[in-house]
Amino acid sequence: MIDSIVFDLDGTLIDSIPDVLASLNMMLSEEKRRPLSQEELRGLIGRGVNPMIEDAYSMTGKAIASPIKLESAVTSYLEYYKANPVKHTSLFPNVRDTLNNLKKDGFCMGICTNKPYEITLLTLEGLGIDVFFKGVTGGDNLPFNKPDPRHILTTLELMKSETHRAVMVGDSLVDTKAGHNAGLPVIAVNYGYSSEPQESFGATSMIEDFALLPQAIAMLNSLQ
Repeated sequence: MIDSIVFDLDGTLIDSIPDVLASLNMMLSEEKRRPLSQEELRGLIGRGVNPMIEDAYSMTGKAIASPIKLESAVTSYLEYYKANPVKHTSLFPNVRDTLNNLKKDGFCMGICTNKPYEITLLTLEGLGIDVFFKGVTGGDNLPFNKPDPRHILTTLELMKSETHRAVMVGDSLVDTKAGHNAGLPVIAVNYGYSSEPQESFGATSMIEDFALLPQAIAMLNSLQ
């Protein structure tokens, strides 16, 4: 029986594009590069900061020439982001109420995100949803990240849960691959940032409104 939920963060629980975009464009401006649009950014979120920065450089001029330059660009971006992690970030509709109901119903919940760990904690606290999660892992506090199954498995260890009791909830192909790689059923949300149709991911089920998550989990439990 499923009684544990591992959540992705950006594009699943929160709409963080405004703050990510502002921080990224501040960094690009330092480098005399053009800003990215929201639509351009959407396809870059989900794999972690380093790939996002590399792609942003390639889209706005010459690619990053060295690991040292990448490290410098990442540091600059993170400084801007840490200063304003939730200035314009918001929860998607029905997230807070649904998390509260899931907690009341006894579900154990965790976060498995490729977002930097420190900013993840600042974001959860800033939005007042940190109280819902027993385990949190980010994209830079482990030697691996999604779609590597160990990222999810480590999150479950922090939650003191097991794979046969858990489900992964996310918006991207990376989330679906990570969940399946870890042996979990996956519920995809179709309102996130993916540049590809979620129907093509092979998720176990899909919801268009976060409020439908308890119903989707109940359906999975009925099939066990």
